[in-house]
Amino acid sequence: YLKSMYQSRGIYLNAKVAFCIHNIAYQGRFTFSDFSLLNPPDEYKSSFDFIDGYEKPVKGRKINWMKAGILESQKVVTVSPHYAQELVSGIDKGVELDNVLRKTCITGIVNGMDIQEWNPATDKYTDVKYDITTVMDAKPLLKEALQAAVGLPVDRKIPLIGFIGRLEEQEGSDILVAAIHKFIGLDVQIIVLETGKKEFEQEIEQLEELYPNKAKGVAKFNVPLAHMITAGADFMLVPSRFEPCGLIQLHAMRYGT
Repeated sequence: YLKSMYQSRGIYLNAKVAFCIHNIAYQGRFTFSDFSLLNPPDEYKSSFDFIDGYEKPVKGRKINWMKAGILESQKVVTVSPHYAQELVSGIDKGVELDNVLRKTCITGIVNGMDIQEWNPATDKYTDVKYDITTVMDAKPLLKEALQAAVGLPVDRKIPLIGFIGRLEEQEGSDILVAAIHKFIGLDVQIIVLETGKKEFEQEIEQLEELYPNKAKGVAKFNVPLAHMITAGADFMLVPSRFEPCGLIQLHAMRYGT
């Protein structure tokens, strides 16, 4: 749109576009007949044109928003150097856009977090503030507060595992559920803060029914609880099948978890 609607009229002539890929799996593939609804000139059809082996949303020729974004941008970046390498390593990791990315080149820039919001020394959602010099004293107190808040038995000696994320295949939700059944018999507790597919939400609810004193699931977006889990858990579980550069592990390291 910058090229076809503005620069073609002499507007924003010096403007450049950087296209950032967070997750290559979400490309925006639609039936090719939808191209006319986008209203760009026909000269851009080739940038959108895409054929894959899937029958959804339609079999055969499609438009691909991400492909067009890659080809029509001056710079393509993603959220970590390692993920940039993955995307050009093959058809599976690049989800059929690896060849396009190899031609245009892609640069990985490590994802970042809001260090003002995610700061254990000033966190407004936790009762105990701490830094690197007081973390060992603060963490047990925060664990007890977290256990009490979600209704688990309060015991600072029990290892407490946290999971924060979407219940999707990419996030390894099925791996998570299967793993909980295996390790929950140990002296351990787990808190799952998630939203996503109903089938996975139901499985988490069943775990809570099976292990009421060991597992708790909260199926809603809850910022205060996310901060409490990050600060109070001993371990943060990240079972993702692939992870471009999620913020969960960055938050956990920031909080000494």
